[in-house]
Amino acid sequence: MTLSPLVFITGASSGIGQALALRYAQAGYRLALVARRTREMQAWAESHGLDAERCQVYEADVADADSIAAAGGECLRRQGLPFVVIANAGVSLGVDTAEREDIAIMARVFAVNTIGLAATFQPFIAPMAERGTGILVGIASVAGIRGLPGHGAYCSSKAAVISYCESLRGELRSSGVSVVTISPGYVDTPLTRKNRYAMPFLMRPEAFADRAFDVIAARCSYRVIPWQMGVVAKLLRVLPNPVFDRLLQGRPRKHRASAEDVREMESRRQD
Repeated sequence: MTLSPLVFITGASSGIGQALALRYAQAGYRLALVARRTREMQAWAESHGLDAERCQVYEADVADADSIAAAGGECLRRQGLPFVVIANAGVSLGVDTAEREDIAIMARVFAVNTIGLAATFQPFIAPMAERGTGILVGIASVAGIRGLPGHGAYCSSKAAVISYCESLRGELRSSGVSVVTISPGYVDTPLTRKNRYAMPFLMRPEAFADRAFDVIAARCSYRVIPWQMGVVAKLLRVLPNPVFDRLLQGRPRKHRASAEDVREMESRRQD
C-alpha cells in the first residue's frame, strides 16, 4: 500500500502552524507535529479525527538544536522521510539594546527563529537530496525586509531567515530539493495580538494557510502573503533611508519584553 505524503511542521499547536497542520490534513497528508506540550497536541489531533496512522507528535524544544534535530531523526524512524518540512516555530519579543539584559533576550529570539529553523531542516536535507525531491519551507516575515523600532531582535532574525533560505536554495539547486521562503504579513496569532500599532491587511490563520499551501505546492522560491503586503514589501526595499526614517517617525515601537513576556515565550515557544 502506498503511503500518503508526510509533512513535518514545527510550532503547530497554535496560529499559523496549527492552521497549516489542518490544511495539510484536509489535503490527505500524514502529519508529523513538533511540540513541547505533547498532550495538548495529541488532544488537538484526536479532536480532528486524526489517529496515530495520520498524525504523530514529537516532543522537542526548537531553541535547542540537538532537541529539534533529534525530533527530526525520530520522525525519519517512525514515519519515514517527509515530502514537506515547514520550519514555522517563532517568537517575537521587543528589545532595547541600551539594556544589557535584552542582549540575552535577543539571543533567545535568534535561537528559535533562525538557528532553530536551520536545525529543523538539517536531518532531512541529505535523505531528501538522495531521494531527489522534497520541499523545505522557511517561514520568515515581512518584518525581515526593514528594521522597525523595538523590533531589532525579531526583524534581524527574520532577515537572517530570508538570507539563509536563499543560500540553502542555491546549495540544493541541482538536488531536486526545493527551498520555499514565505514571508507572512500580519496574521491574527498570539504573536501579533500584543502589537500596539495598526496591522494592515490582517489575515485569519486559515486564510493564510490556504494561500501558503498553494505557494508550497507550486515550489515558489519566495512569496509574501497576502499579496498586498508583497507590494508594501517591494516599496520598503527601494525607499531611501531618509524617507523610510520619516515614515516611521512617531510610530509606536514594540514594547520592551517584560519578565512576564519572557516567561510566556518559554511556555509557548515550541507549542
